[in-house]
Amino acid sequence: MAVSTEVMDGGWGWVIVGVSFMAQLLAYGSPQSVGVLYPEWLHAFQEGKGVTAWVGSIVAGVGLVASPICSACVDNFGARPVTVFSGVMVAGGLMLSAFAPNVQFLIFAYGIVVGLGCGLVYAATLTITCQYFDKRRGLALGIVTTGTSVGTFIYATAQNELIVLYGLDGCLLIIGAVALNIMACASFMRPLNMPGYYLKQKAALERSTEEQLFEKPPLDDLKITAGSDSAAPEKTLMVKELLIAIDASDLGAETEKKSSFLSGLAIVKMIKKKQQSYSKYIQSIYEILQDQAMAAYCIAVFLFSLGAYPTVLFIEDVAQSQGLIEEVSFIPLVSIGAIATCVGKLVLGVLVDIRWINSLYLYAFTMFAGGMSLLLIPITKSYFGLQILSVILGFFSGNWSLTSYITTKIVGLERLTQAYGILMFFGGIGIMLGPPVVGWFFDWMQSYDYAFYFSGGSVVLGAFLLFLLTLPCCNRKHKNNRRDALHTPNCDKVASVA
Repeated sequence: MAVSTEVMDGGWGWVIVGVSFMAQLLAYGSPQSVGVLYPEWLHAFQEGKGVTAWVGSIVAGVGLVASPICSACVDNFGARPVTVFSGVMVAGGLMLSAFAPNVQFLIFAYGIVVGLGCGLVYAATLTITCQYFDKRRGLALGIVTTGTSVGTFIYATAQNELIVLYGLDGCLLIIGAVALNIMACASFMRPLNMPGYYLKQKAALERSTEEQLFEKPPLDDLKITAGSDSAAPEKTLMVKELLIAIDASDLGAETEKKSSFLSGLAIVKMIKKKQQSYSKYIQSIYEILQDQAMAAYCIAVFLFSLGAYPTVLFIEDVAQSQGLIEEVSFIPLVSIGAIATCVGKLVLGVLVDIRWINSLYLYAFTMFAGGMSLLLIPITKSYFGLQILSVILGFFSGNWSLTSYITTKIVGLERLTQAYGILMFFGGIGIMLGPPVVGWFFDWMQSYDYAFYFSGGSVVLGAFLLFLLTLPCCNRKHKNNRRDALHTPNCDKVASVA
């Protein structure tokens, strides 16, 4: 289905940007500000910090790990139905969390259900935004993805006030009801291309129509009226015609047997074809990871996610456990970090477009600076100091917006989809493991000091590995390809903010 030039880069596309921004705000607002809910869950369920931390880690990581499945759903069913379904999942998961009797049920309701719903929203909003924009795609994606940061800032403060007014259960019910507006956002997502599922249904309908046109009359209608000179015209045939009809039915039965045999061969052939495609996919993943720069980048993203994400979940509890503040302030530390992350995305996006700045080294520098701020958290003894560190860590956490841009530089546009999926898998695993590890450190040591030393050390280690393994003298493979990739044209900036 061809897209007219009037539709691209404007018109209804800006409506798509607006509703996609709101969908991400409504979906990611609560999961990204889960640090406000974490102390309340500790008090309500009286479980260990490591076990309770699984709730926040799974809700953030499961959407990344399942990103290939979410993308396949959007390709087959379209952005609008997927967004409607994701709205039901996010709202339902939040409301179910209000009735959670234990942490295990909370892990399922808030972690898995809400997390998968957020992954579906993310895939649907980015896909339909890319369909409506070409030249201004980077700007459109930047506006859409900023919805997560704005949502974090708003929801961190809103959830804090709702807990004070209505309690934890009332807060979850209210934000779950608000999340139902994701389905209202989906109503504006007018598709430009027919999804794969509808194309398959249309093809099946056309085939069934053709079969009905050439369908033979049933044998029950082919009978002779005995003892009558004049047979009824609608139900009577001559003997010769009846024999021809019987021969035709026998021929049809033989044809059905042959067709069933051929269909079995077709199924076997299809299975072999699928196996070949899977083996090619595995081979392509192996070839992508053979690139030393890509392998180093995957390790760096894993270590950064492992060390930096737990701060979002634990920073409020750190302030309360050290006696720096009795309860969550009106503007929580999570909100401060979210605004800094939003600014960091924009600033780092501008810096990476400068020709003489190496994007990989820029990412390594942001990791080093973020890791050093993590190492300073245990020795900070004032709430103002934690606010400053939240700003620094939040700003450099904006490097997440550079992931697809750097992936494009390393592997090129041809392998961007597969390589980015691999990268998101590593990031999702790091996010899922980070908070439980930090919680176990506290349960073991009864202090967050060693936990943040571990987190900061992991991030700094990832920065050094990325810097050393991507040096020209250390990278023994694909030097020429990478040298060419570092000078790709500006049109590849599409993935800069996505």
